[in-house]
Amino acid sequence: MTVDSNAVKLIKKNILIVDDHPFIIDGYKNAITRYKPDLYEYTFTQGKDCMTGYEIVTNPETTPFDVAFLDISMPVYEEKGINSGEDLAKLIMEYMPNCKIILLTMYTELLKIKNIIETINPAGLVIKNDLTFDELIFGFDIVLKNEIYYSHSVIKMANQNNNDIDGIDQFDKLILFHISKGTKTKDIPQYVPISLHAIESRKANLKELFKIETGNDVDLIREAKNRGIIL
Repeated sequence: MTVDSNAVKLIKKNILIVDDHPFIIDGYKNAITRYKPDLYEYTFTQGKDCMTGYEIVTNPETTPFDVAFLDISMPVYEEKGINSGEDLAKLIMEYMPNCKIILLTMYTELLKIKNIIETINPAGLVIKNDLTFDELIFGFDIVLKNEIYYSHSVIKMANQNNNDIDGIDQFDKLILFHISKGTKTKDIPQYVPISLHAIESRKANLKELFKIETGNDVDLIREAKNRGIIL
């Protein structure tokens, strides 16, 4: 048997995909393996929820990943406080700081998108409705070149003016966002890293700022939307 001395040695890329929809995982793998197969050799590891993602990332035998594709909305892992792909991204940043993280989401709210960019600063951020086979390959190429890739809807939202108002900070905006999505006040500390007492105090301050003397959360959200603070 002869060995071709001119054969190109393929560059190995270790890829993590965590999504609770198996057909989406298959689609990602199908697209990625068609990207420069004469240059790269791909190894895939996949998870179906926050728990399996946590177990993969924290396993000391896991080889660090080069790229991780993470769905933002997945079944949570309450025991370890991993409630979303964002939490899993933070875990990867701790365990595998050189891994390029690509977050994928159905969220189209301006505040949510801006918060992801500010807190995670992922290598890629994609609104799933923007995603096509060619777009995934294009984004993957951008990320491998050490550049930032945002899908076109993310770019559009990131460039919007958030209509900031004096006296309202990022925590206030996140509280308003989660209330608008139907999250109960007692559950908001799961998503905003401040105490329940602090959240209740901020809600009272917001009502005072908005001049809502006798109103409930519906009135608070209506006024926040009128002022362009949330969409």
